[in-house]
Amino acid sequence: MPKVSFVLFPEFQMLAYVLATETLRLANKCAGKDLFQWSTRSATNAPVQASNGALVAPDCLDWVGPSRADLIVLCAGYHPLAFLTPRVRAFVARAAREAVVIGAVDTGTVILAELGLLDGRRAVLHFEATAAFRDRWPDIEVTDQIYCLDGQRLTAAGGTATGDAMLAWIERDIDPQLANVVADGMIHGRPRRGDTPQRSETTADPRLLRMHQMMVSNLPNPLPIATISQSLDLSSKQMRRLCVAAYGVTPAAYYRNCRLEQAHQLLVNSQLAITDVALHCGFESASSFSRAVLDRFGKSPRAIRAERRFGQADAPR
Repeated sequence: MPKVSFVLFPEFQMLAYVLATETLRLANKCAGKDLFQWSTRSATNAPVQASNGALVAPDCLDWVGPSRADLIVLCAGYHPLAFLTPRVRAFVARAAREAVVIGAVDTGTVILAELGLLDGRRAVLHFEATAAFRDRWPDIEVTDQIYCLDGQRLTAAGGTATGDAMLAWIERDIDPQLANVVADGMIHGRPRRGDTPQRSETTADPRLLRMHQMMVSNLPNPLPIATISQSLDLSSKQMRRLCVAAYGVTPAAYYRNCRLEQAHQLLVNSQLAITDVALHCGFESASSFSRAVLDRFGKSPRAIRAERRFGQADAPR
């Protein structure tokens, strides 16, 4: 009988947790028997508050001995490292030695990276946290997908992608036919592939998609717009016309927005100094960066930094 253990961290995504457990409940219903069992622990060993403010009480307080699970899922939210307690470290380490599939939702991926469990693996986490994650763990391959099942590691961006990730695990490790039946029971249709992008593109024009990729690949040292247009076999006027028609802004403004969106993610999710964030995003001075951020987001970099998401010092409780 496959067993799943959920570990909840403060401000975990309630939607992700509900989808994961409902997937298992529906699997039992479709199988006509209690095929799956699952339990819930909390990193604090006490009722834990979800992202929507609801409290979820753990039904398992046993952290000692074998994990007795086929899949462990770490469901984290803001500041996950602040709640990476010794009991959680020991529990996950034992699971890794037992060759259990260890999964993570949203910033749960941060915990796996901190514990060294993503070395040589591909991983996924919510796109808002990706920039800071890559800065802290540059050797871990992070992909802009909804989930990734790589060997004994299952990572998901969160939200509705959690259901797809659970279905992928059921399909690979339990019963492919059951996974399809459960997807129908969820009114989900065909389960999405892991390499589905987290965010839908706003244009199908391959030239603009290539323009976007060139821009986001060159944020610290922005390319001249003329260089980008030449690489796309377009004149500057042609690229401007396409960009304005699709996005409502000029290529230069679009590029600037890409740089500022990256800056916002780094301010919220990383511990980089504000001057370093400015350099990472192609701004030559802190003053020009501050003006641009204030104009774009209505807040100074320091005010945005106060909304920091993860990257806090490890302070187990």
